[in-house]
Amino acid sequence: MADVRLASPQGKWILLTTVLGSSMALLDSTVVNVALPRIGRDLDADLAALQWTVNAYLVTLAGLILLGGALGDRFGRRKVFVVGVLWFATASLLCGLAPNAGALIAARALQGVGGALLTPGSLALIQASFHPNDRGRAVGLWSGFGGIGAAVGPFLGGWLVDGPGWRWVFLINVPPAVLCAPIAVRHVPESDGGQQATGRFDVLGAVLGALALALVTYALIEADEGALVVAVAGVAGLAAAVAFVAVEKHREYPMMPLDIFASRQFTAVNVVTLCVYAAFGGFFFLAALQLQVAVGWSALAAGTALLPTTAMMLLLSARSGELGDRIGPRIPLTVGPLLCAAGMLLMTRVGPGASYVTDVLPALLVLGLGMVTLVAPLTATVLAAVDTARAGLASGINNAAARAAGLVAVAALPLLVGMGPEAYRLPDAFDDAFRRAMVLCAGVLVVGSALAFATVRRPAPGCRRPECRIHGSVAVPPLEAETETQAEPEMGRKGGVSRETPPPPGPRESGT
Repeated sequence: MADVRLASPQGKWILLTTVLGSSMALLDSTVVNVALPRIGRDLDADLAALQWTVNAYLVTLAGLILLGGALGDRFGRRKVFVVGVLWFATASLLCGLAPNAGALIAARALQGVGGALLTPGSLALIQASFHPNDRGRAVGLWSGFGGIGAAVGPFLGGWLVDGPGWRWVFLINVPPAVLCAPIAVRHVPESDGGQQATGRFDVLGAVLGALALALVTYALIEADEGALVVAVAGVAGLAAAVAFVAVEKHREYPMMPLDIFASRQFTAVNVVTLCVYAAFGGFFFLAALQLQVAVGWSALAAGTALLPTTAMMLLLSARSGELGDRIGPRIPLTVGPLLCAAGMLLMTRVGPGASYVTDVLPALLVLGLGMVTLVAPLTATVLAAVDTARAGLASGINNAAARAAGLVAVAALPLLVGMGPEAYRLPDAFDDAFRRAMVLCAGVLVVGSALAFATVRRPAPGCRRPECRIHGSVAVPPLEAETETQAEPEMGRKGGVSRETPPPPGPRESGT
């Protein structure tokens, strides 16, 4: 069913449902970092536990998000979306009730599984439900309202931490889910993609990918311990990564077809993505801690201080995409990372006694300008680098790569800059390490800029352009969906699901 009009009552219910679902995941990606110092104090957790509080979620989300879209394609997009919303809410409740750091980390891993189900599903429902004439506007409203949710995240997180407590950073996800799920069941039409799907899922590929991320992350976070188990975990993680590549290469219906990397531009832009989002992941993890631990601000003040970057993304991303269309992606993808690097170097001035107006705000404005400059052209270049039929798959791989880069950065940065287990309890030591981390992040961004300058070229005319023109998330590039104009044969390869018969004409989701 793909004929619902946006102005109809059902269309409005569909938009509300998808916005509520996606906003839960976007909100979570921005509120948790602000709560970390309070979580550490209340649960008597060391820095490694705080790293795992962030990374346990990212490991399962990044490892399973490609599979999550395929499940929606097989069993029905609405059904999987509702399961994801309820799963996410239940895991959020467990996070809010966690009695210790270990329970919180386990619940965060479960939360990532729910995120992998609902994140691709929200956009997929729009693509599958709305009339083609209304779909572009619906996607714009969905991405805009979702961006607003991401923008208020740091402020809301800080207010909750300073008010009712850090547990409400997770419990706040429950009311939207209770509202979202019944609306979806009652008002959102189920897509018929599942009726046409045949073949097997690439479960082995998904498990190996998530296992590789988890083991490498463990080795990086626990490296200071120097134990044999850490070395074994690191080697096992690399072995799992090699096994993942081998499985994807020889599987009939792989989760991530490796031949997509035959496009040199696609491969190059994903390497740039790894550099850029590794720096972003490390920055937003450490900046929220720096403002509270070293500068001495409250959680509310720290969260509010970070709003300019998200607000600039929300307000200017569409114009940045238009500029990239006119001048090509090479200049934005070269200049954008350099501006971000300059912003992070300016953050080295932020320490005890820092002024928001003269120290923090200038750094965040420069950083935000760099993010605005590069994110939309990066997404457009990823989509343009592959055949139109694979644009959704390309977007999903790029999104997963960004998440994986962020989690590796959160795991590796404290090790590389010498943060000990108690660093976040020692303002002077944390301040010194934070400055070194910002220099390191800036260096990674410069490498990304150089790669973009050397490898990125203007796409061919008439290639696929992003539908999500408004973007408010600072954590990952936006997901894009496949459209009804895309070739159906490739759909049999997406997400490890084959099709014995071609599905009827209609919009298709990204599966990512």
